[in-house]
Amino acid sequence: MPQKRKSPEDILAAARDCVLAYGAQRTTLTEVARKAGVSRPTVYSHWPDVRALLADLITTELAGIAAETAAVDGRHGRERLVNRAVQSAAAVIVDPLMVKILDSDPELLIPYLFYRMGTSQLAVLAVLETAVTDGQADGSIRSGKPDALARMLLLTGQSAVLSHRLVTDRLDYDQLVDELSLLLDGYLKP
Repeated sequence: MPQKRKSPEDILAAARDCVLAYGAQRTTLTEVARKAGVSRPTVYSHWPDVRALLADLITTELAGIAAETAAVDGRHGRERLVNRAVQSAAAVIVDPLMVKILDSDPELLIPYLFYRMGTSQLAVLAVLETAVTDGQADGSIRSGKPDALARMLLLTGQSAVLSHRLVTDRLDYDQLVDELSLLLDGYLKP
């Protein structure tokens, strides 16, 4: 019986398993191919190198979190935006893949923190800008350029997610989430 053809999603799932088991730096395309049950050329047909594969893996992971938080409640645009942003940040903080990367290979994120926006960040910016525009339309978000407000929200959320361990001596997870919510709401309030 012929073997079922593996999709890129199957290969990404294998890559996720490898990162969780070994860390990003020790994950190889050979190991991913073995775990996915495909040949190395099959993996190379989708990704030129392990760095590109890992970038797609992180994007896929964060897109999944974003999809889970897409339907949030709120009385107005500001409340919906703050609720979604905080739920997303809270989910990323405890996401097993992101925890593993921060524990073992934080340098993998350096290009996206200091040099350029990644696909995930650009997608988040688009969602934030739309949400800011919606909140401005209903009067719940202060005036200002939506793209500027969205960028500051991204920087704030990203800092909370990536640097939360610096404050765990004074802020536990629940307190961090509450304070982030207050911070974002206060920034956006008219």
